[in-house]
Amino acid sequence: MGIMDPVKLVIENYPEDGEDVFEIALNPEDESYGTRKVPFSREVWVERNDFMEEPPKKFFRLGPDREVRLRGAYYVKCTGYDKDTDGKVTEIRATYDPESRGGWLEGGRKVKGTLHWVSAKHGLDAEVRNYGSLFTKENPNAVEEGKTFTDYVDPHSLEALTGCKVEPAMADMPAGTNLQFERTGYYCADLRDHHPGQALVFNRTTTLRDTWAKIQKKAN
Repeated sequence: MGIMDPVKLVIENYPEDGEDVFEIALNPEDESYGTRKVPFSREVWVERNDFMEEPPKKFFRLGPDREVRLRGAYYVKCTGYDKDTDGKVTEIRATYDPESRGGWLEGGRKVKGTLHWVSAKHGLDAEVRNYGSLFTKENPNAVEEGKTFTDYVDPHSLEALTGCKVEPAMADMPAGTNLQFERTGYYCADLRDHHPGQALVFNRTTTLRDTWAKIQKKAN
């Protein structure tokens, strides 16, 4: 699990010095890959765009008084949030249901949203490079008069994110390793700049479909 644009989620009724360790599948679609241990604490990082102050009907993520599942961990329900002077959310507060350990509640209520997360206490800093289409035109060789293919290079084709948080299982991941950041995309540990235990750098190779983004696109 990796958080591209982190905002802190504080679980108010979880013990301040408490910790859990969850065994989560390395590949949910193939158990032969085994599991890895993922630590959990009172404060976790979640994606900023997984929270909305006034969430619409089809937004199955976190919002005031809304309950979601933290992948493989617990159900949490938002109790409040803080913003800075510019209106940016700086912290989200929630409570958790101890009976939902592992992310499931036998015979109980169900939640529609599942969020990935990283323990703020155990998470590691990482740089993530999101590569998009290099050109703004499908066929950059079909140039207009007076232009060359370089005129169609998209200056925003690379988005370098330096404030990302990843789970500690990635600390010793060798350069060249391929992986999927849940709900985000497929990545590869950079061959030149990624150094286990020192600098963690991941390059995006393929995006994943974002259901909410698709809904927003239709609405617009």
